[in-house]
Amino acid sequence: MTYIITRLCRDCIDTACVAVCPVDCIYRNTGDDREAFPNQLYIHPDECIDCGACEPECPWQAIFEEEAVPEIFKEDIALNYKIVDASDQFEVSPNEETEKPTAEQIEANKQKWGWDG
Repeated sequence: MTYIITRLCRDCIDTACVAVCPVDCIYRNTGDDREAFPNQLYIHPDECIDCGACEPECPWQAIFEEEAVPEIFKEDIALNYKIVDASDQFEVSPNEETEKPTAEQIEANKQKWGWDG
């Protein structure tokens, strides 16, 4: 199993997860096809060592163990796995310091994607 970054990261990218990943398996898309690969981070499933360091660091609460991904985000599992076949369009994401979201912003983002978790 691997960890999955869900659409809760979409257009809300924070790289705190990148800073703690011991194997640099968190990627960003460098290609132009935002339909196939929306603006978010992705965990490479073949490189993830399931350490779980990334999950608590994500201020958007967008990262889940694969088997714990909420039903509403299940299609995000396949999206993370798609990067294996499109590796030429991805690079390890650099860690860039960003302002952390407020509790209200986190809740609004969850509501935007239809999740009340």
